[in-house]
Amino acid sequence: MGLSGGAFAEGDLERGEKLYGLCSQCHGVEGEGVPLSLAPSIAGLPAWYVESQLKKFYGGIRGRHPDDIGGMRMRPMTLYFNRPDTRDADFAAVSAYVASLEPKYPEPLLSGGDPEKGQASYSLCIACHGADGLGNEALQAPPIVQISDWYALTQLKNYKNGIRGRDPRDSAGATMWPMAMTLEDEQAMKDVIAYIETLRGSN
Repeated sequence: MGLSGGAFAEGDLERGEKLYGLCSQCHGVEGEGVPLSLAPSIAGLPAWYVESQLKKFYGGIRGRHPDDIGGMRMRPMTLYFNRPDTRDADFAAVSAYVASLEPKYPEPLLSGGDPEKGQASYSLCIACHGADGLGNEALQAPPIVQISDWYALTQLKNYKNGIRGRDPRDSAGATMWPMAMTLEDEQAMKDVIAYIETLRGSN
């Protein structure tokens, strides 16, 4: 069981596993992520978060900005779920399956981050993502301890540069944008990502 906790109906997981076959081409059979495909690790992410992101991609809230290469690759995948009578159930089923996978903690690909400096920056993240980095569903903040470091850096840049989080329908993204703006440059982003990786041993 992943970080989301809870239980899912066996039928939902069976359906979700079949649907996940499409996702595995980029995210890996075990949800471990494939950097060359610009696909992050997703194993063990909470079902509520996975489902919300699938719906954002489907609805064009994410994945439409021309500078969001990874997002533009992801959005067409969600358009596979194009039957109105089954779409919501399918999104829920595949999200439940992803949540059931054992979380993966990808090996760092970035270098040069200073976790001690990053700890100070992370103080602003605690309110939503928690001191342990496990997130808060009520605040639409996902767990970030198992996030792929390259993906975290990409998304922080996307938020800061207005590539993600500016759609008026994206309330969670609107919260992240000002947080990303507090990180003055790529080095500051690497520092906070390096600190987040130190939280893995405490969970």
